[in-house]
Amino acid sequence: MSRKIVIIGANAAGVDAASAARKTDRKAEITLITREKFGVYSRCGLPFVIGGHIPSFEDLIVYPPSYYRMMKLNLKLETEAKEIDTTKRVVEVEGKEGAESIEFDTLILATGARAFVPPIKGVDKEGVFSLRTIDDGKAIMKAMEKAKSAVVIGAGFIGLETATALVERGIKTTVVELLPYIMPTLFDKDMADRAMRLLEEKGLKFIVGKGVDEILGGDKVSSVSVGGEEIPADLVVVATGVRPNVELAKNAGITIGESRGIKVDKRMQTSCEGIYAAGDCAESICRVTHRPMLIQLGTNAVRQAKVAGINAAGGYATMLPSLGSAVSRMFDIEVGATGITEYLAKKSGMEVVSATFASKTRASYYPGAKPIWIKLIVEKEMERIVGAQIIGGEEVTQRVNALSFAIMKQMTVRELAKADTCYAPPVNETWEPMVLAAELALRKL
Repeated sequence: MSRKIVIIGANAAGVDAASAARKTDRKAEITLITREKFGVYSRCGLPFVIGGHIPSFEDLIVYPPSYYRMMKLNLKLETEAKEIDTTKRVVEVEGKEGAESIEFDTLILATGARAFVPPIKGVDKEGVFSLRTIDDGKAIMKAMEKAKSAVVIGAGFIGLETATALVERGIKTTVVELLPYIMPTLFDKDMADRAMRLLEEKGLKFIVGKGVDEILGGDKVSSVSVGGEEIPADLVVVATGVRPNVELAKNAGITIGESRGIKVDKRMQTSCEGIYAAGDCAESICRVTHRPMLIQLGTNAVRQAKVAGINAAGGYATMLPSLGSAVSRMFDIEVGATGITEYLAKKSGMEVVSATFASKTRASYYPGAKPIWIKLIVEKEMERIVGAQIIGGEEVTQRVNALSFAIMKQMTVRELAKADTCYAPPVNETWEPMVLAAELALRKL
């Protein structure tokens, strides 16, 4: 008898889990359930459609319907999972075809996350949006047609990418961040302030260290009150982070971890045997601190999904602890980070030193050389690299990747300082900036 695998959620984690399960068990009955109108699409691409870099939201849809047929995946669109019975091994759903019970042998929870909207007075006014789905993106694009000014609340990647898109469309935009600096989960204040100055030069305005008091206007937003100051806004985007969708799991008696995500073991199995979780709803373990944390990135989601899918289909795979490596581009500025920040290291009781080195992405005499800043965080006792933050005009991504490899392999800063790197005037300085940052950190040690 064929194994019955049910996956709740059909975005990055859900569909990658289904693909891994299919490759493991060619005969399994695999059912995907999603509330959305589409199968997997790139949420990360939404701001770049708004900014005009990608022609349409439909371009973000990863697979055509024929893919699901080819992989023999039963995709149920606009269908909501209402309840999980872990004893009877049944999921109760409601959708276009009415209510039904779907049996499973193994289950994967890929329920993702939802936009967190803080209880700000006036947040329900017309012209106030969050950005999580294609429908959200289309609504913002429609509102932009008549907008001359905007406020983005929150200065994480989604907030900054959306604010960049609005400026690129000619809309005067202010970013409001409650914490003292932007990108607070990825950058320390010194690097965040450097990035903020570069973004201000491109036309973005910032208010940091203050929260939004109220969104003003009649039925429709007209301005935002911040610290007693009124900022005109025809359009407001709330980008204050996301919260994992764990209600289904919690109601089914599945353990929720200290990070507020679904607690899983190294095989991505939850506290209930045969039920797995992956993606934005599931916990990860930090490779540096060894503590549970939420890493709500597409890269982490698909790695978790592959492990969950293989195990749900009868195979064996394990998930390694994560570094949360992340990168983005705003205007012509690239920002990226891996490992932990200096702030988090000290909060975790780790004694560290840091060093920031400024250099160029090409030989200084070669046309088009762009600035780059690299910050390394080094644990004092073992001299291991535990974090890195980079800002530059180009070539940030692969340096973040290289430093993530270094952290994974527990490379010391002395080893990095002796790294055998390459050079040619059009692509790099003679001395690799990462190596020079390591030498600077060594002097501090």
